[in-house]
Amino acid sequence: MANTMPCLLGNPLLKPGARNGHMSETRRFVEVRCVAARPHIGLNKKDMGAGMQTFNLKEYMAEKARLVNEALDMAVPLRYPHKIHESMRYTLLAGGKRVRPILALASCELVGGDESVAVPVACATEMIHAMSLIHDDLPCMDNDDLRRGQPTNHRAFGEDTAILAGDALLSLAFEHVATRTTGVPAERVLWAVSELGSTVGSQGLVAGQIVDIASEGKEVDLEVLEYIHTHKTARLLEAAAVCGAIVGGGGDAEVERIRSYARCVGLLFQVVDDILDVTKTSEELGKTAGKDRASDKTTYPKLLGLDKAREFAQTLMRKAEDELAGFDRLRASPLYHLAHYIAHRHN
Repeated sequence: MANTMPCLLGNPLLKPGARNGHMSETRRFVEVRCVAARPHIGLNKKDMGAGMQTFNLKEYMAEKARLVNEALDMAVPLRYPHKIHESMRYTLLAGGKRVRPILALASCELVGGDESVAVPVACATEMIHAMSLIHDDLPCMDNDDLRRGQPTNHRAFGEDTAILAGDALLSLAFEHVATRTTGVPAERVLWAVSELGSTVGSQGLVAGQIVDIASEGKEVDLEVLEYIHTHKTARLLEAAAVCGAIVGGGGDAEVERIRSYARCVGLLFQVVDDILDVTKTSEELGKTAGKDRASDKTTYPKLLGLDKAREFAQTLMRKAEDELAGFDRLRASPLYHLAHYIAHRHN
């Protein structure tokens, strides 16, 4: 391999076992292992055309975020028991970039679907994300006091309520997809529910979290670090994009291209997070900066060095672009620019 920049993106020890429309762990590993070796065939400005060049990501994200925020507000009304719903809304409606639901909406439109059919899965991914933030911040986990510039959920409501709020958001995510998705064949709704389930479970987010916990205070190599972040962070971004494509009517090949795109974007998100942790202040980030370094946690800058970590981020961004080749250029524009936004964000 000409470029040895790491990009394992999967566990090679797992056996093939893909269901219809799902990529097995082994296939994911084999395909994305060659990120740094494949020639770059991404969409350059000459190829993109005027529509892509003039695309305004800031306006697009603001528009989609408003749509998602309104839907989330309606999905979790303030009702009895008030304390649990206040706690759920506190984290769910606290703002943020809404990258995951935007990925779902953009992927739905990429395959020719109407964004309205993807709003329930978009909301579900944000509910799951909010759950993961609440639980990650708990004293028994990351023990953080600040999130998006505000006290963490357990600081505001107590540990008992925070745990229950996370549990409630997780269960609501599946209920919301099952009961609020309309105009989509039942088998595709079931496919999306299955995708979300595997995302959260012992081969998804939980897997990344438990390996992360088990690795504390130990020397961790790149393969283990990538396993942690592929599952703990990238997997939910991947599911958001994949579920959007599923309910949008995407074919198997389209769904898998979008999966590969989102896996690279998801890992890119974490690599940039690691870089920002050592280059930005708490005020700039809206959360505690330098916490990974203070706790001697293994990160990409720690293992690769800051310059190589930045180089790896650029490699992932180019790979994500490559996966969009073959799609309609104008429809791919949001995802193309979103990859660039994630690579170059400042908080």
